[in-house]
Amino acid sequence: MGKILIIDDEKSIRDALRDILLFEDYQVDEAENGVKGLELLKSNRYDLALCDIKMPKMDGLELLTKAKEELINTEFIMISAHGTIEIAVEATKIGAFDFIQKPPDLNRLLLTVRNALDKSKLVEETHTLRKKVSKKFEMVGESKPMMEVKQMISKVAETDARVLILGENGTGKELVARELHRHSHRNKKPLIEVNCAAIPAELIESELFGHEKGAFTSAVKQRIGKFEQADGGTLFLDEIGDMSLSAQAKVLRALQENKITRVGGDKDIKVDVRILAATNKDLRVEIENKKFREDLYHRLSVIIIEVPPLRERLDDISLIIDKFLDDIANDHGNAKKVIEVEAINYLKKGEWTGNVRELRNVIERLIIMSDKKITLSDVEKYNPIK
Repeated sequence: MGKILIIDDEKSIRDALRDILLFEDYQVDEAENGVKGLELLKSNRYDLALCDIKMPKMDGLELLTKAKEELINTEFIMISAHGTIEIAVEATKIGAFDFIQKPPDLNRLLLTVRNALDKSKLVEETHTLRKKVSKKFEMVGESKPMMEVKQMISKVAETDARVLILGENGTGKELVARELHRHSHRNKKPLIEVNCAAIPAELIESELFGHEKGAFTSAVKQRIGKFEQADGGTLFLDEIGDMSLSAQAKVLRALQENKITRVGGDKDIKVDVRILAATNKDLRVEIENKKFREDLYHRLSVIIIEVPPLRERLDDISLIIDKFLDDIANDHGNAKKVIEVEAINYLKKGEWTGNVRELRNVIERLIIMSDKKITLSDVEKYNPIK
């Protein structure tokens, strides 16, 4: 059950609320004023606070404001005998879940408490999920090439500069894009990814810019494109070297004018999007071969980050392997396996033409095929170096 803090300067009110909540099997603590309430909120994890507004030393609205400033993840239900619409609105603006007048109606109080606790649980689950996702896509490596990439990310992330991410297949270009977005001021808005190589040329424009109903045979309803979905956030154009020239022209216009037009439409739609692009191709060569627009290249490459191949950062292999052992164990709900040092040293001798992606596949294979410990003989048997 939820853990609730009652903050009220009237003992009779605290006693009444405590008895009601204990009867419902909630865990309950009490504070006789706002100062004491803030101390308890800082030192304990509460799912919900029932907080009076009129109190000596520190009133409820001041306490609520300080709790939000301290990033305390506790839902607040404000209670007052002198409630007005203005106070209720102000409390809600500050971040209160709800406002209840004294004396509270029992049914309304319990319903509001349950709803607030449901929200608290959902927020906590979302926070946990975000941490897991963040850890899953964490960039691992302490080699000199990787430290240079991380330093570039730290300098560029908070700006709106467009970034072109270069590197071979499987080096982790997507991870760089995610890190840039995660550390940007746009991180509350979505990161929308588009794999330009996976979308047929005739559909890429509809995918990026959307289309109006009837724009073509299969357009049975209006569709919102990736540019609009990413409004306020970040659009990651992966494998942009495979984008058609006609789509490149429209992307260039969108970058120049900050607006797009849906396929089959004539209305300009303003968009505020940061563009990150990635490719494993040499775009200079593509420009010479008339397969990529030079003006678009210059628009995209305000900042260029080159992700090193695995063969140039072999010192990172042990760290990367440890992360994969964690990730795969969590994905499958199994205990994390141990790998022998000799096995790691053997893996460091590989060519790794598929880079980090290939290494992950190898580790997953070894986890499946080995016993409790991954040994050198396992690696030699299931991933012999050629």
